[in-house]
Amino acid sequence: MGLMVNIVMTPCGEFWGRKWNLLDIVTAVVFFSLHCLCVMAPFHFTWPAFWVACALYLVTGLGVTLSFHRNLAHKSFRIPKWLEYLFAYFGVLSLQGSPIEWVSSHRYHHQFTDTEKDVHSPLQGFWFSHMGWILDSGSRFGKYGGLKNVEDLKRQPFYRFLHRTFLLHSIVLLGSLLYVVGGFPFLAWGLVVGIVCTWRRMAQQSPCF
Repeated sequence: MGLMVNIVMTPCGEFWGRKWNLLDIVTAVVFFSLHCLCVMAPFHFTWPAFWVACALYLVTGLGVTLSFHRNLAHKSFRIPKWLEYLFAYFGVLSLQGSPIEWVSSHRYHHQFTDTEKDVHSPLQGFWFSHMGWILDSGSRFGKYGGLKNVEDLKRQPFYRFLHRTFLLHSIVLLGSLLYVVGGFPFLAWGLVVGIVCTWRRMAQQSPCF
């Protein structure tokens, strides 16, 4: 695990005035690719595919707002463990990182709100506070020395597993399932449009939603 972290966090290029590592590049490629694939969706419209997109928009939105944010980051309420894990898995399908990474960033955000140490500080400009911070993992994790404020999640094997494999669940497992069930229309609308709409919904809210 430590070797993998070192690999993805090692700087491998410099442009736009800063160093980029492998994680930043993969994040940018996934983000850009899904937005480009949205252009294909209208040409493959079917009503079943549209309703799959609506369902995934609802499910992934609940996963992020109800699970990642309220339940895991703020511990606003308690639910049975199986239900907690189910909602957390829904959040993983949104392609917003693992629960461990998301919760850590959000807790640091509240700890240092609107200061230079804020994960998505508005003091660094509109672009950084809404989007740029997602593509700058070196800054995001380097400010605090890693995932030190999520020991409660790191103690649980389920969240450690999701942290190592979160990309596989949405891109590989969900993508394959949608393609097998409904072909490219389900893939274009369910995976691409559903997830991108969830991203847009989150981006329109305050960074401390």
